Amino acid sequence: MSDYREFYRNRPVMITGGLGFIGSNLARRLAGLGADVLIVDALIPDSGANLFNIAGLENRVRLNVADIRQGGTMDYLVRDREVIFNLAGQVSHIDSMRDPGTDLDINCRSQLTLLEACRRHNPSTKVVYASTRQIYGRPDRLPVDEEHLVRPTDINGINKAAGEQYHLVYNNVFGVRACSLRLTNVYGPRQLIKHNRQGFIGWFIRLALDDQEIHIFGDGSQIRDFVYVDDAADALLRAGATDTINGHPLNVGGDEHISHRDLVELLIATAGAGHVRYVEWPEEKKKIDIGSFYSDSTRFQEATGWRPTVQLAEGLARTLAFYREHREHYVEDGETPT
Repeated sequence: MSDYREFYRNRPVMITGGLGFIGSNLARRLAGLGADVLIVDALIPDSGANLFNIAGLENRVRLNVADIRQGGTMDYLVRDREVIFNLAGQVSHIDSMRDPGTDLDINCRSQLTLLEACRRHNPSTKVVYASTRQIYGRPDRLPVDEEHLVRPTDINGINKAAGEQYHLVYNNVFGVRACSLRLTNVYGPRQLIKHNRQGFIGWFIRLALDDQEIHIFGDGSQIRDFVYVDDAADALLRAGATDTINGHPLNVGGDEHISHRDLVELLIATAGAGHVRYVEWPEEKKKIDIGSFYSDSTRFQEATGWRPTVQLAEGLARTLAFYREHREHYVEDGETPT
């Protein structure tokens, strides 16, 4: 995999959800590698899509504002793309429980639309799907490897698992090369921090930035692992450049395991702001909580040579510095966290 970066020079690639958190960071990496980058994003409100995420890239990438649920549009856009990073999706667990139909539409039907466009109009393309550790549900053992049962606890996890399986079926049956990366708690610059429905780490960072109270549910003993967004982008690049993992779902997690309690202490110390309060679990969140989780990424590491390189303390410091410099592009004037 030593030449995986060179693989992308002048290569036509597409990123669905490319104005979002992970997609925009990936776009920056690809532009730096000399790829021909097409970003596709529907700019759905509150989804995390943000035009500022590609500030400075305007002359180095192309943007098509489109919804991947639009079959005719996707039929056209996929035609000349040699690698497609499929990151578009609805990622909020809470929103999926409140509006399961929309989650189904975005995380299942739209995936079939994209894959059918590839099968009919560009069957030689490679598709890298961004899945999630949430599909495992509450783990039976730690660390969680790919042999663990897929047993989601919420609508979002079910639909993401289905989306993953569609990609694997199209690889195995229709010959559209595809793989799936089960990402764990990605964090870093350009993440949505306007509200708390897209993962707790971004919201905790927002509260620390504003010197607000950070609520930890229960006693804070739950353990998680985290992946800095630059490392997640590197994993996606490696996946797109190798065919040995086609047809496989693979974990991409961090190598540090930390409790919520210790995470918040580290965040507050790094920010020099914020304070913590322990509260009872909200009922709607307690019902879908998965307990402690950290993943085993050995298979992906052995197949691609990937390793996480940014430790949590450094990643938090970089993230805080980014939002302090660019806060106005991620939080509306006068807006306070609620």
